[in-house]
Parts: sequence; structure tokens; C-alpha cells
Amino acid sequence: MPKDKAQENEKVVKTGEGEPELGRVEFEADLGQELPREKDCRMRLAAEYDNFRKRSAKEREAIFGEAMAAAVAEFLPLIDNLDRARAAAEAENATVEGLREGLDLIEKQFGDIREKLRLDVIDPAGQEFDPELHDAVMHGEDEAFAANTVSEVMQKGYKIGDRVIRHAMVKVVN
Repeated sequence: MPKDKAQENEKVVKTGEGEPELGRVEFEADLGQELPREKDCRMRLAAEYDNFRKRSAKEREAIFGEAMAAAVAEFLPLIDNLDRARAAAEAENATVEGLREGLDLIEKQFGDIREKLRLDVIDPAGQEFDPELHDAVMHGEDEAFAANTVSEVMQKGYKIGDRVIRHAMVKVVN
């Protein structure tokens, strides 16, 4: 403690004749009780924060699990129809036209599921290359396209809102 602070405390603590005041004993007693209370309060606050952090993590995991289950549940009818299409293709009386019709229905069903999940297709054919949405796997020369333009889409991309789920795999013209 700096000397002037100690002298200030002495002035407060002592009376004019140099005898300690009764207030100093009360102050020390209050301080002795206050420190353990403050420590207990700080420990309780730290425990509450730790519990909150753990509870929040559990809630996030539960929400993720529920969202995943809901998304998978949307795709189950599509998987069932693909199984039926395979069985129909293996039947003796299967026709190409019947298989094509079945695939068209499955594709329509997938489109409906995509809409429910708000999953947008990234199909950049003929557009300017955007590294935020596209993954250039090939470069080439083509007079029909301007420079830095997507000339071919190898695999469509998908996004939900502004979040890209899968980048479109493309060929870009130099």
C-alpha cells in the first residue's frame, strides 16, 4: 500500500488522540463477511454460465438432429419411388416409355421436395464465372462464349438462401 494511502487510512481510523475508532473494527468485520459473500456470488455466477453454455450446446444438437430428421423424412418417398422404378425396370414387360414416364414423375417429386426445403439450383450455363457459386474444374477455348464465362456445367450446385450447399462444377472459357 502506498505511504500516502496508509496515512489516509490512519487518519480515518484513528481519533485525534491516536486511539483506534470503533468504526475500524466494524469495517474489518464487514469486510471479513463481505469477501466470502462476493466469492460465493462469483462462483455461483460462473456455475450458472457453465450450465447455460452446456444447455445451449445440448439444444443446438437437438435442433440439428430434428432438422436433419425432417429433411431425410422429405426424401424417403423419393427413395421409395426409385426402388419401385428399379423393380419396374427389371420386370419382363418394362418399356422404355414407361421407365421414362416414371423418371419424369420422380424428377417432379424431387422438385417438390426441393421447394419445401427451399433448396435452389445453381445452373450457371452461359453465365459469368463466380467463384462464390461455381467450382471451375476445366478451362477451355470456345469462340461462342465470352471470356470468363461458364461454357459447360458438369454438376449442378445447390444453395439455401445465400448459403451454398454444393458449388456447381463447371468448365470456364478463358
